[in-house]
Amino acid sequence: MARPRLHDDALRNRLLEVTSRMISADGEAAVTVRKVAAAAGTSASAVYALLGSREALVEAVSEEGFRRFAEHLAAVGQSDDPAADLRALGVAYRTFALADPHFYRVMFYRGVSPADGDPASAVERPTFRVLHDAVARALDDAPAERVLGAALGLWGLVHGLVSLELAGLLPGDEDARATAFAQAGGTVAAALLSR
Repeated sequence: MARPRLHDDALRNRLLEVTSRMISADGEAAVTVRKVAAAAGTSASAVYALLGSREALVEAVSEEGFRRFAEHLAAVGQSDDPAADLRALGVAYRTFALADPHFYRVMFYRGVSPADGDPASAVERPTFRVLHDAVARALDDAPAERVLGAALGLWGLVHGLVSLELAGLLPGDEDARATAFAQAGGTVAAALLSR
C-alpha cells in the first residue's frame, strides 16, 4: 500500500495564494519560507517539501499567475471575426487582472526578473502568442514586424489601463470603468490595426 501524501495540491495552492498576497502587499523581499508557512497555517518543511526553496516558491507564484491568465485567454477561443476576438482578449485580460490582482502584480511587477532574465522571452510566452496570433489574423498578410508592433501596442494599452484600474486611478464605478476600458481599447486598437 502506498504511503499517503503528507502535503497536497490544496496546501500548495494556499501557499501560492499567501505568497502572491505577500509579494503584492510588501514586495518580494518580504517573502520568507517561515512567514509564508505561518500565514498558510503549515510548517516550513511543508513549503520545502512542496516547492523546494524560497526562490522556487516565488517562481511558482509567477507561473501559477500565467497559468490562470492562459486559461482566461483560452476561454475566448477563435471566431470568424478577428477584431471581435481581439476585443474579447482585452476583456479576458482585464477580467483576469481584476479577479486575481495579487497574481497579476507578481507576474508583471516582480522586484526580481524571472529566472531567465531575458525580456525578449515575454513575447515568446504562450499568453503573448495568443495576442500575436489574433493580431496576425486581423492584419492578414502584414509583415511580421508590423504584427509584432501592433501586438505590443495592444498589450501596452490593455496592460496600462488595467494597471491604472488596479491602482484606483480610473474614475467611476465598475460599469464606468468597463465602458472607459472598451472605449479606449476600441479607439487605440483601431489606430494600431489600421493599414
